[in-house]
Amino acid sequence: MKHPSQEILALQASGDLGPVARWKTARHLKGCPSCRDEVAAYAEMREILPELSQIPEVPWNRIAAEMRANIHLGLVAGACVRENAAQASPLSVPLFGAARAMLAFGGVLAVLVAGFVLQHAAPVSAAEAVVQATSKGVQRRVGDQTFGLMNSTGARDVTYSVNAQGSMGARYVDPETGNVTMTKVYVE
Repeated sequence: MKHPSQEILALQASGDLGPVARWKTARHLKGCPSCRDEVAAYAEMREILPELSQIPEVPWNRIAAEMRANIHLGLVAGACVRENAAQASPLSVPLFGAARAMLAFGGVLAVLVAGFVLQHAAPVSAAEAVVQATSKGVQRRVGDQTFGLMNSTGARDVTYSVNAQGSMGARYVDPETGNVTMTKVYVE
């Protein structure tokens, strides 16, 4: 059997239930003595409450006035907070101010200039670049600049390969580990 909640029993005692809920609760109370006792206790409490409001020591009017003032103060403070939040909202700042637009334009211009300079860098012709095998490995030399892949393991048996497009490779076996190393340098 499911018992009504304490709220329903209290509303039954005060006669404040709607007609359907009142009928359901009355049917339950006919068969449930514990719920009947609860309703009786609530009814008895309702008879005592008017006497409690007559106690002269409790300043009910002053307490009610303070509560109204506190509620009013809370509402006014909430309105102030909402106004300040709306003013500080990032949505109230224009998306593109003059300073932001200038910074964006400067950034785009810098990227474009860098792309132009890098794309039109002086190309190195294949005639200027030299790929060669040295006693220590394979290297590419352009003018006085050299890029080399060196054999630092001391391998003696190095196999070199040369390509007609200007690349050179070297293969050797590391005498200590037995690993095969292959390097290739391209002229482009």
